[in-house]
Amino acid sequence: MVLPIVAYGDPVLRRVGKDINKDYPGLEELIENMKETMKNAQGVGLAAPQVGRDIRLFLIDASPFSENEELEEEERAFLKDFKQTFINARIVEEQGDEWAFNEGCLSIPNINEDVYRPEVIHVEYLDEDFTERQETLTGLAARIFQHEYDHIEGILFTDKLSSLKKRLLKKKLENISKGKVDVSYRMKFPNIKK
Repeated sequence: MVLPIVAYGDPVLRRVGKDINKDYPGLEELIENMKETMKNAQGVGLAAPQVGRDIRLFLIDASPFSENEELEEEERAFLKDFKQTFINARIVEEQGDEWAFNEGCLSIPNINEDVYRPEVIHVEYLDEDFTERQETLTGLAARIFQHEYDHIEGILFTDKLSSLKKRLLKKKLENISKGKVDVSYRMKFPNIKK
């Protein structure tokens, strides 16, 4: 089932997610619904807060980036198969220079800005089967992970922008929270009077 994506301004996007265990109610169905929702919205990542759940869960499907001819062949091959569920994820270490990449977010539609993030991250998480995993991610894989990880920490990519950029985007962000935005997927807006 395609779930509505929570829009900028909803308090759930600012909460730090809670760890979950195998007994979390409806977890398997939630993960399947999130996969369907992410695909429907043409996203490469989706975190539980974006569908109204303040838990430490997010999904990544970086395969659309495998078509990017500007990337090295090796990175494109990795991204093609980088489809993963991350539960109770933690960034253990960040390394390398910060680099800029133009990011967007399904909860903040029609806004894209350059965000600086470290090049390499070492992460720990549980997969869909609750198997403990450790990985080192680089390049775009690291960036997508960091963006989704921020969601379970109550952080949005717009928080990482300069104060000038934030001021310039203020009206657009207010309009998103009021539902004054054109998107091709279902959204739930916090500031719409019923």
